[in-house]
Amino acid sequence: MTADLSWMLEDIVHNVPRARHAVLLSADGLPRGATEGLAQKDVRTISAAMAGMQSLSRATAHFAGPEEDRQWNQTIIEFSHGWSFLIGAGQGAYLAAAAAPDVDMQQISFRMQRLVARLGNNLTSPPRLKPEADAGARHTPAPRPEGRRDSGFVLPELDRVVDEVRGARHAVLLGADGLPRGSTSGMNRDLADTIAAAMTGIHAYSRVTSQFAGVLEDAEWRQTVIEFQHGWIFLMAAGPGSFLAAAAQHDCDIEEFTTRLHEVVPRLTTPTARGERAGHA
Repeated sequence: MTADLSWMLEDIVHNVPRARHAVLLSADGLPRGATEGLAQKDVRTISAAMAGMQSLSRATAHFAGPEEDRQWNQTIIEFSHGWSFLIGAGQGAYLAAAAAPDVDMQQISFRMQRLVARLGNNLTSPPRLKPEADAGARHTPAPRPEGRRDSGFVLPELDRVVDEVRGARHAVLLGADGLPRGSTSGMNRDLADTIAAAMTGIHAYSRVTSQFAGVLEDAEWRQTVIEFQHGWIFLMAAGPGSFLAAAAQHDCDIEEFTTRLHEVVPRLTTPTARGERAGHA
């Protein structure tokens, strides 16, 4: 039986102003500990959702770039009422934390990393998942075929952003049904379909963590950010029932890229814009 490490997690909520909760979980979604104030059923739900999202995040690493070193670093979820953070905590374990919107991001990140170092030898039980399962998400895939390319599928607005922001790589617009509505010219339709399916799952897992970030009746999910050693992936709200997924190199100016993407979203999701694209498809 594994030890309950809840007592160690209190360091975050006691020492980071505006921090709310922390949960330690295994790679297969089993809770290893949680701070006070969370019901057991919520701890189980958060653990399962975070593990599922982390698995899908790793599977999208090739979207962030073709480099061989595709180590996942962290996932951050932003809501209107707070934040959720997820980082690795040793072999087969992850640390999740939640905080209010005005938390000091650097302080909570520092405390989470320090707690991971302190946990160290306490995480002695190996994950139930086989190592090969995780390695499969990190291997360098074989070159993908060109796949289907539809001229009406390319969104010039997204192409301009990617061309003008140094380090930007790809972007794809998703509909409420999880299907791609268009993308930058650097993506073929098959890749867009694959990324859309994964991002739909990541969005669903993200929304499950809403209560972890804080209790608010009309809470609004805003974006999920996945950081890898070689790049970034963003999934953001793009109007009613629409989402925008984008990827960039690690040295990209993230603030500029996301700002530019938010600026073009209204032009991509208005009824007029959708009608024009349908006419050219």
